Amino acid sequence: MELPISLLLVFTLLLSPLTALAGVSDPRALGLARSSFPSVHAQQLIRALNLFPDSDANIIDGGDSSPVAAGKRIVEKLFTLPNVVGESGVSVEDLGHHAGYFKIEHSHAARMFYLFFESRTNKKDPVVIWLTGGPGCSSELAVFYENGPFSIANNLSLVWNEYGWDKASNLLYVDQPIGTGFSYSSDRRDIRHSEDGVSNDLYDFLQAFFAEHPELAKNDFYITGESYAGHYIPAFAARVHQGNKAKEGIHINLKGFAIGNGLTDPAIQYKAYTDYALDNGVISKTDYDRINKVLPVCEMAIKLCGTDGTVSCMASYFVCNTIFSSILARAGDVNYYDIRKKCEGSLCYDFSNMEKFLKQKFVKQALGVGDIDFVSCSPTVYQAMLVDWMRNLEVGIPTLLEDGIQLLVYAGEYDLICNWLGNSRWVHAMEWSGQNKFVNSPEVPFVVDDSEAGVLKNYGPLSFLKVHDAGHMVPMDQPKAALAMLKMWTQGSLSEATAEPENLVAQM
Repeated sequence: MELPISLLLVFTLLLSPLTALAGVSDPRALGLARSSFPSVHAQQLIRALNLFPDSDANIIDGGDSSPVAAGKRIVEKLFTLPNVVGESGVSVEDLGHHAGYFKIEHSHAARMFYLFFESRTNKKDPVVIWLTGGPGCSSELAVFYENGPFSIANNLSLVWNEYGWDKASNLLYVDQPIGTGFSYSSDRRDIRHSEDGVSNDLYDFLQAFFAEHPELAKNDFYITGESYAGHYIPAFAARVHQGNKAKEGIHINLKGFAIGNGLTDPAIQYKAYTDYALDNGVISKTDYDRINKVLPVCEMAIKLCGTDGTVSCMASYFVCNTIFSSILARAGDVNYYDIRKKCEGSLCYDFSNMEKFLKQKFVKQALGVGDIDFVSCSPTVYQAMLVDWMRNLEVGIPTLLEDGIQLLVYAGEYDLICNWLGNSRWVHAMEWSGQNKFVNSPEVPFVVDDSEAGVLKNYGPLSFLKVHDAGHMVPMDQPKAALAMLKMWTQGSLSEATAEPENLVAQM
């Protein structure tokens, strides 16, 4: 990907204060790692999960022969996956598992794939949508490794997840942005570059989904996800709220949105990297002082980026990621998703069974995806979203809070890349009418089955939860606590626990 001349000029100007700090022409004289190109970052992300997608993005050649090509907005089928342990005798209707494609209206030829799992408990449970980050990673990662109905055994059979979020909700997973997972287009112009494009696609999908399932339209609705979804989720929540206010279509009963170990306010969160790394012994004080010399340059770069996603935003990506790259250069084989663990070479997690399972012909037939390839994580989508990376998505959240829409920010305490410290700082710094009372509210234990599973802070519609003994993927590391968190939050008992001074325990 060639960089525009204007971007190169901005990048050069941004680097000039850095070189001035060193008094030399090469920033490496400061002992800092260079920020590698986005394509390299994307490949590192994918290989760290032991994933090997067959293509960089799902852009298919030729015309579209999918079932939605005939004119329907949405085509959905009930399905049952093979080799599910312990499922004998359950009909496909009783199972309530759906797979579908949505024909995106404001696109050239895009089709969005989704999975929908009806609640195992009560069809009146809230509708919860999950968005995986990356950017560019499929939500099937969460289906099979975090909070979906199943996990994948080594022999590629499926095992019921005792703590699947479909035990407390009607659960939706979407492959987005376009080009990710089984979502595809025959036109490269459908690759998204901004939160406007992403949130409009998701809003249009919800309109079609609730038209297909009118019995669910009055259920409470919550948006959830993790990592780069810390960008998607606030933008999507704001788009739904805007649509409701303008009475654009079906009213969506948005009650709240939850961000797990997300990237939401880069200016605050990048500044927290060195503090978190020093506090947890990942770097030394000498490393800390040296790497922090980049912070003023990073802050200036993010200010130039602003909130609009301009060309300077890509320059800020390069500059600010020098901070993270430099920490990793000193961290050795520490797993940046969970600093308690080590990576073996480039491998930090092994999610390869997901790709193996979803590439099987009979699985693809069950899901109705035809010959579409499964792109576990897309380097193309990752790079396309770079102008969005350093944008501050916190800016739209206060309006949602003032209108009574709940926000839960939760973070596993051992994640480095989207650490709890940076998330806590932006949540505390956010300006809204309840800010002072939130800041001064007590921290209370989050208790699950008589054990402290985290520390909770709440005031009004805003909650922050630091989850014990978890890394970047809280539902994978602490599945019982994650399900308890979802239940308490959607039922309103998280806020009740901190509202009463005599009951300073959030208990499930």
